[in-house]
Order: sequence, then structure tokens, then C-alpha cells
Amino acid sequence: MDAMDELDQRLLACLRQDSRTPTTALAKTLKVSRATVQNRIDRLTADGVLLGFTVRLRPESDEQRVRAIASIEIQGARSEAVLKALRGLPAVESVHTTNGRWDLVAELNTGTLSEFSQALDAVRNIDGVVATETSLLLKSYRF
Repeated sequence: MDAMDELDQRLLACLRQDSRTPTTALAKTLKVSRATVQNRIDRLTADGVLLGFTVRLRPESDEQRVRAIASIEIQGARSEAVLKALRGLPAVESVHTTNGRWDLVAELNTGTLSEFSQALDAVRNIDGVVATETSLLLKSYRF
């Protein structure tokens, strides 16, 4: 993987805001050519930095979704392997390192309790995961 420069960082920031932004609009915002934007997106995708494009919804827009925080304890030096496995799970929205008892905190989002159960089983079955503790998110507040 090539090192990301300042233009890559700015491009990723734009895509985080709206991954559907046309390359021509991104080019105008970043003050580079459309071809430069497309080449950067292609390289970031090929390097595995940019894994895909998705839709983000306000939590209250779909109250039937099952959302949770899973605290994860990892055995020994298995962090990279566990992170790689978590990246491959569709229910995992984000993962954070933390201090204290838990090594990672993962945000999970599924459509049903059955899907949530399957996602949680998948997390627990990752080689290197020693323990988990999960809290369902019942209601969100925006401040």
C-alpha cells in the first residue's frame, strides 16, 4: 500500500460526507482533475484502504434496526487478525481500540434480532476473541 498523502485524506473526508458525490464535483472541491480523483479512488480501493461505499441513515429513520455496542477482549497479539475478520462482517459499522478491560469496541447494526444473533456469534467465533460483552442500544439522543 502506498502512503496516503494530504490529497488522499481530503478525498476520503469528502467521501465520508457523501460517498455518492460525482467525481467531477469531488474534483472541483479538491481543485484537481476528474481523472486525478478517479485514479486516487481506484488506487485507494486496490490498496484496500477504501473498502466500499455505503448508505448512512439517521438512527431514528429506521427504529426497527437492532444496534449494539460489543466490547471485545483479544487473546495475546491477535489484534490485527481480529480487526481483519471484523472488517469482513457486514453488521460491524465501526471498531474502536480502547483501554481498560476490553481491547476493542465494535458498533453493530442489523435488521432483525435473528441477524443480530448471527452477527454476535460471528464476532465470538473469530479466532483470538476471548470474551465479549454486548449492550443493545435502545434509544438514541442527538445533542
